[in-house]
Amino acid sequence: MIELEGVPELIDPVMVAAFEGWNDAGDAASTAVGHLDREWKGEVFAALDAEDYYDFQVNRPTVWLDGGARKIVWPTTRLSVVRVGGEKPRDLVLVRGIEPSMRWRSFCNEILGFAHELGVEMVVILGALLGDTPHTRPVPVSGVTSDADLARTMDLEETRYEGPTGIVGILQEACTHAGVPAVSLWAAVPHYVSQPPNPKATLALLNRLEDLIGLRIPLGELAEDARAWQLGVDQLAAEDSEVAEYVQSLEEARDTAELPEASGEAIAREFERYLRRRDGGPGQAPGGHATETGSGTGEGPGPYLRDTSGPGPGPGRGKPPRAPRPGPPGPESSAGPGPGPESGPDKGPEPGAGPDGKPGPDSDPADDGDSSDD
Repeated sequence: MIELEGVPELIDPVMVAAFEGWNDAGDAASTAVGHLDREWKGEVFAALDAEDYYDFQVNRPTVWLDGGARKIVWPTTRLSVVRVGGEKPRDLVLVRGIEPSMRWRSFCNEILGFAHELGVEMVVILGALLGDTPHTRPVPVSGVTSDADLARTMDLEETRYEGPTGIVGILQEACTHAGVPAVSLWAAVPHYVSQPPNPKATLALLNRLEDLIGLRIPLGELAEDARAWQLGVDQLAAEDSEVAEYVQSLEEARDTAELPEASGEAIAREFERYLRRRDGGPGQAPGGHATETGSGTGEGPGPYLRDTSGPGPGPGRGKPPRAPRPGPPGPESSAGPGPGPESGPDKGPEPGAGPDGKPGPDSDPADDGDSSDD
C-alpha cells in the first residue's frame, strides 16, 4: 500500500506521463510534461527508487555542485501535482522520468498504485516517434487507446499495433488491465531533423492534450520557439538541393493523403481552441497567467512533499539552438529500437510510421496492443 502524506485531496485528477528514451523523439513528450510542471508550479511529492528500475551503466547518475558540496542526481521518475485554477479547478498528476531499464511490470504497478491512491480518473501518456513527415506541415498527433468504449466516447483510434514496444505501450496496457481509462498521444517528428529540441512537436502535443482534457494550457514562448525552429530548418534545407527536393516530395505525399480530411473536424478543433483562448477558459487565472500556487489557496505552495535530491530529469526550456544540418533519409528512418547505452532520448527511430509519415491509427510505435511481458 502506498501512503501519500502531505498531499491534499485532489479535484478530478488526470495523470499525464512522459518518459525520456525510446518513446521520446526530439524530446517532444518529456518537454511537454516539463512545460506543464513549470507553468503550473508543480510540487514534487514522490520519486521512484532508482535502484529498482535503472541500469546505471545505461542511464548514468550525474554529479553537481551545491554551494561547493558535490551531490549526485540519480536517474529516476518523479511525480508532481499541479492545481489548475479557473471556474472549474482540477488537478493534474505529472509523471516525468526516464524509460526504466528493468522490472517494467513492477514499475507500472507502482505508477498505478499512486494513481489509485490519488483517485486519478484517466491516464494520458505522451510519446513521439520519428516519421516521414515534412517539417513544414502541422505535426500529426494521433490519439489512441486500447479501450473500445473510450475510443468511441472520446473520438480516438483503437490501437491495432503489433511489434516492439516501449514503456508507453506497457503502461497503457497495464492501465487497461487495471480498469483505468488510458490514452496515448503520439506526435510524429521528421526523421531528417530528429535532434532535440523540437518545440513544434511539443506544442502539437500540448494542443491535443488541451482538447482531450478540456483545459486551457498556458503556452508561454512555445509558439515563438516553434516558428524559430521551423525557420531554422527551412534555411538549412534551402542550402541543400537534395534535402529541399526530399522535403518537397514529403509535402506532396502528405497533402495528397490528407486532402479528403482537410476540413470538418480539424477546422472545428482549431476554431474551438481559438474561442477558448479568446474567452479565457479554465486553466488561466485573471490577467492571463496560470495560477502559481500548488494548493490552490493563493497563500503559497501547498503541503506537497518536495524532492530534494537535486534538479529533475530532462532539459529545461529555452530558445531552440540552430537546427542540425538535415540530410537525406538514411538508416535511422527505418523502424526499430534506438542504439545502445547513452544514446539519448530520441537517437533511435520509432517503429510504426505510415508511408506518409503520419502515425496512423493503428501504427503508433508503442501505443501498442502488446500486453505481453517485458
